[in-house]
Amino acid sequence: MNAIEVSGLCKRYGSVEALSDVSFSVGKGEVFGLIGPDGAGKTTLFRILCTLMLPDKGTATVDGFDTVRQMKDIRRRVGYMPGRFSLYQDLTVRENLEFFATLFGTTVEEGYDSIKAIYQQIERFEKRKAGALSGGMKQKLALSCALVHSPSVLFLDEPTTGVDPVSRKELWDMLGMLKERGITIVASTPYLDEVRRCERVAFLDHGRIRGIDTPEIILSRFADVFNPPGLEHAQDDAAGTDDNVIEVSHLVKAFGSFRAVDDISFSVKRGEIFGFLGANGAGKTTAMHMLTGLNQPTSGSGTVVGYDIRTQHELIKRHIGYMSQRFSLYEDLTVAENIRLFAGIYGMGDKEIARKTDELLERLRFAEHKDDLVASLPLGWKQKLAFSVSIFHEPGVVFLDEPTGGVDPATRRQFWQLIRDAAQRGITVFVTTHYMDEAEYCDRISIMVDGQIRALGTPDELKQRFRQPDMDHVFTYLARQATRSSD
Repeated sequence: MNAIEVSGLCKRYGSVEALSDVSFSVGKGEVFGLIGPDGAGKTTLFRILCTLMLPDKGTATVDGFDTVRQMKDIRRRVGYMPGRFSLYQDLTVRENLEFFATLFGTTVEEGYDSIKAIYQQIERFEKRKAGALSGGMKQKLALSCALVHSPSVLFLDEPTTGVDPVSRKELWDMLGMLKERGITIVASTPYLDEVRRCERVAFLDHGRIRGIDTPEIILSRFADVFNPPGLEHAQDDAAGTDDNVIEVSHLVKAFGSFRAVDDISFSVKRGEIFGFLGANGAGKTTAMHMLTGLNQPTSGSGTVVGYDIRTQHELIKRHIGYMSQRFSLYEDLTVAENIRLFAGIYGMGDKEIARKTDELLERLRFAEHKDDLVASLPLGWKQKLAFSVSIFHEPGVVFLDEPTGGVDPATRRQFWQLIRDAAQRGITVFVTTHYMDEAEYCDRISIMVDGQIRALGTPDELKQRFRQPDMDHVFTYLARQATRSSD
C-alpha cells in the first residue's frame, strides 16, 4: 500500500482554480518532491493532505486514512512544516517543543528518540527564545517539533527558504536519516540541488500536474522553467565608475562582549552589483542595518552616498532604496496605490509619479493589473514590484536583503534582469542572497565569516583563489571555517 494516494483533487478560490484533477501516489519511505512556479498550487495541496483544508472534488488518503472522513487519524500520523516558520517566537526552544508534544498527546521525553539526532544540535540553546535563533537553528527546531510525536509521513513546504547553503545541506542530510527510519517525506523546494535529492518529483503548474518522474528527467523535460539560460556576466559592460558610493573603515558593532560585526572595511563603486554573502548569523544583516541608518556602529566609520552613517543616517534613508527579505509592500492596497504611496514618501511630485507609474507598469507588463490588490499577485510578481518601487525615486544605492527567497528559477532570472538594468542606469545594488548561482551575477562579492570579511573579489577571482569550481563550493569552504555558533 502506498503512503499517499491522491485522485482527481480539485480546489477553487472564487474564479481561481488552485488545483485541477490532481492525481499521484507516494510510496512508503519515499522522498517525493513537489515543484513548480509561484502560485502553482503546492501549498494548497499540502494543506489538503494535512487535513487543514477540504477539497472541492476528488479524494486523498494518507497512510490509508481519508483526508475528509478520518482527519484525526491522519493528524496523529503526520508532521508538517509550513512555508513560514511555525514556531512561537516569544517561547523558548524547549517551550516550543513541549507545546507541540502536548498537541499530539505525548511528551518530549517520550518522543526524544525520534528527534535526538536533530535536537541535540540545538539543545544547548533550549532556554533561548525562538525569535532569537538564526534561520538554520529555527529550521532544526521546527523539524524537531514536527517529529516529536514520531509521525510516519512528513510534509515540508519550502522548509529551507531564507536559509544559507550550508544549513540547507545539513537539513537534507537529516532528511536522509529520517528516510532510513522509514518515514515518508513530501517536500517542495525552489532549490535545484534539493530537487535532485528527491527520488521522484511532481511538476505542478497552474494547479495541474504536468509530469511525474525522476528529478533529472523532469528538470530536463521542463528546462525552460527550472533551468532558464543564465544572464551573461559581462563585467566590462557594467555601469561601475571609480566613484565610491559606499565606504566602510574598521566598522564594529558589539552587543555586550559579542562582536556581531568585527572590524570590516570595504568600498562599493557607483553602478556596481555588490554581493554581500555569509551564513546565517555571520553578521550580514547587522552590517546592512548600520549602512541603511537603522543601527549605530560601536566603532569605526562609514559613508553611504556621501553621508556619514553615524551622524547623517536620516539623510541616508532619503537617498537609498531598501527591500527586505520579508515582502515590504501593503497587500491590502492595489499595485497603483502602492506605487503612489511610496513615491509620495520619497517626495516625488504628482506629474512625475503619474508619468513614471505608466512607464513602470508597461515595463513590468503590469498595466492590466494596476488595480489588482497586491495580495492577489503571485510571489514572483510581488518581488518584482517591490524592487521596482524601491528604486522608483532613482536612489544612489538600493539594498536588497535576500530579495528572491522562495521564488522559482525563471522568475529569479527576470528579477536579476531588473537588477542588471538598474545597475546600467548607475544605481548601485548591494545584495544579500543564499542562491549561489545569483552570486555569479555580481560584479564583486564579499563573504563574511564570524563577523569578519574573509573574502572579497570578483566571482572568478574567488574561485581561483580558493581553487573551487563554483561559488557554492567557495561559500561552503569558507562558511565551514566558522568557529563561533551562528546563534
